[in-house]
Amino acid sequence: MKILGILLIVLGLIGFIWGGVSWTRDETVLDAGPLEIQAEKREGIPMTPVASGISLVAGLVLVVAAGRRS
Repeated sequence: MKILGILLIVLGLIGFIWGGVSWTRDETVLDAGPLEIQAEKREGIPMTPVASGISLVAGLVLVVAAGRRS
C-alpha cells in the first residue's frame, strides 16, 4: 500500500511539473529493400491539474494510512 502511495505521489508531481507523461517512438515510414525511412512520433498521456491533485492527495493518504498501520 505504501509503494502504491509513493507511485501516486510521483505521478501527481509529474502531472503538475510537466503536464503529463510523453515519449517518442521511431516509426518506419518506408521500407523498400535496402532503403528504410523512419520518423519520430511523439506520444503522451496528458494530465489535467485536477487529476494531478487527486493523485497527489490519494498517494499521501495511502502513505499516511500505511504508516499508521505499522
